[in-house]
Amino acid sequence: MDSDREKKISKYLSYYLRHHPDKLGLTLAPGGWVEVEELLAAARRNGFAIARSHLEAVVANNDKQRFSFDASGTRIRANQGHSVAVDLELEKRSPPDILYHGTHSKVADRILATGLQKMSRHHVHLSEDMATAKKVGQRRGKPILFSVDAAAMLGEGFEFYRSSNGVWLVDSVPPQYLRQL
Repeated sequence: MDSDREKKISKYLSYYLRHHPDKLGLTLAPGGWVEVEELLAAARRNGFAIARSHLEAVVANNDKQRFSFDASGTRIRANQGHSVAVDLELEKRSPPDILYHGTHSKVADRILATGLQKMSRHHVHLSEDMATAKKVGQRRGKPILFSVDAAAMLGEGFEFYRSSNGVWLVDSVPPQYLRQL
């Protein structure tokens, strides 16, 4: 499978598994899971046939590990980034003392004034390292990085979660916990 097809499948999965499963007639089970065969059949009915081997390649090769199969390989989910109501069944975890957030330069001033907000998503996404945060920030232009004082936030009662692909999740990051790098 060529990289263009892999990218199209990844975007397709992101759209339907994170934001609009109902448009394919799918219902996300607890954890965000859907049956692989149901997804493949729904995609076929929608005029976007995906071979099981291509689905497996996208899950294995996605640079951000956006998707995962369950242990049996019969269910798939988007690991985070949902805008639809779903219980991802994440457990609270203690984060590293410092986490990072990458974004584009156009929103830096607003973030410094209001903090990081989840907007239409379930959580704010944070990275353990600056390289990953920079990669995230480059998606829409010149990247800007922020460090997040996760230790102080944890001490103040904020709850953190870590998705299966290593993304740290929190409801919000008020501006006093941010420092632009």
